Amino acid sequence: MVGIKDVARQAGVSIGTVSNVVNRPHVVATATRNRVLSVIQELGYVRDESARQLRAGRSRILALLVLDLGNPFFVDVARGAEEAAHDEGLNIITCNSSQRVETEASYLAMLAEQRVRGVLLSPVDTAGDAMQAFRRSGIPYVFVDRKVPAEDASSVSVDDVAGGELAARHLLETGHRRIAFVNGPMLLTQCRDRDRGVRSGLAGSGAELSVLEAIGLDVSSGRDAGARLLGMSPRPTAVFCANDLLALGVLQAMVGAGVRVPAEMAIVGYDDIEFAGAAAVPLTSVRQPALRLGRTAASLLLAETGDEPPQRRQVVFTPELVVRESTRVRKDS
Repeated sequence: MVGIKDVARQAGVSIGTVSNVVNRPHVVATATRNRVLSVIQELGYVRDESARQLRAGRSRILALLVLDLGNPFFVDVARGAEEAAHDEGLNIITCNSSQRVETEASYLAMLAEQRVRGVLLSPVDTAGDAMQAFRRSGIPYVFVDRKVPAEDASSVSVDDVAGGELAARHLLETGHRRIAFVNGPMLLTQCRDRDRGVRSGLAGSGAELSVLEAIGLDVSSGRDAGARLLGMSPRPTAVFCANDLLALGVLQAMVGAGVRVPAEMAIVGYDDIEFAGAAAVPLTSVRQPALRLGRTAASLLLAETGDEPPQRRQVVFTPELVVRESTRVRKDS
């Protein structure tokens, strides 16, 4: 492996000069800087960042551990976090647990071993053994898309109970009385909160609620749920899904079976990912500000990794209902 001494020797300069070219190029004369950069390129020298961080006593790496990178919502969360990290001259690595406890535990152990500067977490289980072990590592962390008690940690989330209520009340207002809720795994706090919101929104209305728990939170699980809805008698006239990917899967099942959306089946999703508005029948969805979630969480984490004592905060955003064609009954229906 080519080292800084090799570059200094071939360029005919001191090790300190090479270090300045890499870390503080503005303090090196242009001709000398260009000569050193030419040698660096010729030899293929790469700075040993781990050694530099060890000397500095602080990593320049943040980590983001999310439930599912296949969901565009978490991609947008990652983009927001990355923007905030880059603004401070830091880098961020993203890890995907795929909603599996064992994968999450493996990543948490690795991040603790690497002594990253801090971690943004959207965990499967906030109280599991892996999370408890990570807490003992002393590495700062902030929960994303998850509200926790102030004494536990800082968190950035959306009021998912209110989001479920928005969806339920919208379906009631558009005349539906047989409503289905396609939820994800109840292990996840978000799914439990959205379930609470739906039930609260329908309370006292006399509407009939059918709840279907999908295996996952993806399009395939949505198609499976759609097939189950098609087999129900009497069939619900509207369905609220715990996220947009489930809703897109349900939409595919309805279109494939010749069921008109929204005339025979109204559909509401959650997250308002880009694909929601671009679907064959644009989806009504409960919008979460994903970019702001990521950026705000990263800002809180950076504050906790600074020199001042951490001030734990719980930031809760209010969701917004975005109404599109999947719940609007056309006049010619």
